[in-house]
Amino acid sequence: MNRELVITIDGPAGAGKSTVSKLLAKRLGYIYVDTGAMYRAVAVLARDSEHANPLDESALEDICLGLDLQFINKNSVLYLLANGQDVTTEIRRPEISSLASAVSAQTVVRERLSEIQRRMGADGGVVLEGRDMGTVVFPDADVKFFLDANPEIRSKRRYLELEVKGEKTTPQEVYQQMVERDRNDSSRELAPLKSATDAIVVDSSHAQIEEVVQLMLGCIERKRKARSELLSTREA
Repeated sequence: MNRELVITIDGPAGAGKSTVSKLLAKRLGYIYVDTGAMYRAVAVLARDSEHANPLDESALEDICLGLDLQFINKNSVLYLLANGQDVTTEIRRPEISSLASAVSAQTVVRERLSEIQRRMGADGGVVLEGRDMGTVVFPDADVKFFLDANPEIRSKRRYLELEVKGEKTTPQEVYQQMVERDRNDSSRELAPLKSATDAIVVDSSHAQIEEVVQLMLGCIERKRKARSELLSTREA
């Protein structure tokens, strides 16, 4: 009862999960875990595998068997190392998005990464961003959020992000890729993208980042207060 909270933030691409999760973790003094980046890292390793088919179950099993993922914070910048290789930039390439969606639907990948994620959040004091954090990986999380926004706004946000990074694409291509990933993530049999029944749904379509963060902080504070009152009642 005295440990810090486990907070999950699920939702589709472009809803603002990364920005909000980082800010929320910083305000709370919590650890931030980008689980989507972990699946993208596996996608990069699968793409670069010597096997002809990066989605071959046997090849993915080999990748996951000795998989070592580490988040390293240097000068307030979060880097992701996959088996010692810095994949921070590579995982954000457009082609990796579709591959990551396909890779994440494989049982061997989800089981291995879920194991790593549960270990990261075991002691609480963590904000985990992803697509099935509150439904599958941490069904008993203290506070669950589902952050959403309409597809047009989400694709526009993602296009602007890619444009700043110098990626060559078009708004139409980004929109189509996003719609396709939404469909794949929501329709897969294994851990589909959906809101947990007890999650707090937040629509960021027309909300400022700070508004979303403040809303979440309010929900978290109410949870802390309720837990503190329960603890006091038990000790009485």
